[in-house]
Amino acid sequence: MIGVAILFIVLGILIKYGKMYWLIAGYNTMPKKDKEKYNIEGIANVFRNAMFGMALIIILGYLIAKLTENPSIQNYASWTAMIIGIPYLLIVSNSKKYYNKDKGKTD
Repeated sequence: MIGVAILFIVLGILIKYGKMYWLIAGYNTMPKKDKEKYNIEGIANVFRNAMFGMALIIILGYLIAKLTENPSIQNYASWTAMIIGIPYLLIVSNSKKYYNKDKGKTD
């Protein structure tokens, strides 16, 4: 599970700081005109925060499982990270907050 946490951290870094927006499903297939309608920097922040948050929950679950010698805690933490992180990512990144109203208008 630590590997999954590391993957989430790497993805968060690549999307936000590496500007690899093509990793965001749907964004890479949009026409350029449609891409201009979205605040991709804001969406990248959401992705970074969600990925880092899920990684943190997984790592904490791993450490607590090792300290308590109860491996099931790691599973609970991993599932909790997914159950909270994925809906958060989908809901917040698709909110109107990241839609550029002025660029969405047609002349």
